[in-house]
Amino acid sequence: MAISGDLLWEAADKGTRTVPRLRRTAVTAGCAGLFVLLFWAYSDATWAACAAAAYVLAEIAYRVWDRRRLVEAWIVVGEADGRARLRLRQAGGRITEHDPHQVARVLIIHDNVIDSAKLRLRGRRVLYGRPGRAPALTAWWRTCPRAHVQDRNARWGMPGVPD
Repeated sequence: MAISGDLLWEAADKGTRTVPRLRRTAVTAGCAGLFVLLFWAYSDATWAACAAAAYVLAEIAYRVWDRRRLVEAWIVVGEADGRARLRLRQAGGRITEHDPHQVARVLIIHDNVIDSAKLRLRGRRVLYGRPGRAPALTAWWRTCPRAHVQDRNARWGMPGVPD
């Protein structure tokens, strides 16, 4: 149980967005199925069936990846040992606690167009955060003293605007 906690990262959208994604997948698969039925008699339309199946598989893979993205990061102090722990909540609802000294890199990528940022944590594995408000870097420096903390702008520019 946590005695106190400081919010380090909060995503703008914390939901799993299941209904819009299922609706989009169903409409796309239905349109592809109708296309296959219309053109199957006149030509070899197996490529359309394969494209629809590939789209559905790609959508499922994206859903699995998106459920593992971070929506909140808290620094909490445990009651037993009094050491600070990094509590991470994923979009799927899973909450894990990590030692902040094992975080190797914290990267905050600022969006060039809208006022948002993305978070990447690297420790034993790379964790990606959903877009949210840009946090203060000093909190990450204090929380993860061994981590290389940095921020940068996104690598792409706004179309039509000279750099």
